[in-house]
Amino acid sequence: MKNITLSLYALLITISPIYGENNPPPSNQVYVVKDYAHLLGMPGFSDQALNIHFKLYQGYVTNTNLLLDILKQYATDKKEQTPQYSEIKRRLMWEFDGMRLHENYFANLGGKGSQMNLSGPLYRQIENDFGSFEAWKKDFIATGAMRGIGWAILYYDPLSQRLINTWINEHDTGHLAGGHPLLIMDVFEHAYLIDYGIDRKRYMEAFFENINWPVVESRFKWNN
Repeated sequence: MKNITLSLYALLITISPIYGENNPPPSNQVYVVKDYAHLLGMPGFSDQALNIHFKLYQGYVTNTNLLLDILKQYATDKKEQTPQYSEIKRRLMWEFDGMRLHENYFANLGGKGSQMNLSGPLYRQIENDFGSFEAWKKDFIATGAMRGIGWAILYYDPLSQRLINTWINEHDTGHLAGGHPLLIMDVFEHAYLIDYGIDRKRYMEAFFENINWPVVESRFKWNN
């Protein structure tokens, strides 16, 4: 167990390369790091902060693949009933959600001043559920300003057909079962500390100035 834990820790801090057409991933690579270099130069986000954030995201992809490989080997060795298997299985949820949330976060940035379609379905849903766009934005920012580290996520619940601003304390806990994440804002300290220190409010202002609203709206239309 000790050797497994040490090797796991060593690999968990490894940064995976960015794969592409000229640098294909290994055949056993299930998830591939996505390239978000187009976000460099984004107003309100220094390249230094973004590059550090990209490396953290790359680590989640590496770790997700690593843990899936370890679990596969445990199954081959018929060790599914061991404590090690259970703990690695639990850890997988943290790494996978960390990977996917970062992908959604980066994807809904880079809007370059884009605006939400005021006659579109998402805008109408926001007005219906919150009374106005400004009321929704105020609630979303209040969610992101909560003490602690985590994520602020605008979820759509297809069963009740309503939008809910949600706080996710850890990657793998607090998600709305069956809900669809539409807008994701990272409020872990690594997302803003380099550029804004502890002034999370200024970071959130910069975040809103860079939202890629067409991407967010496409997530809502895809789910309806």
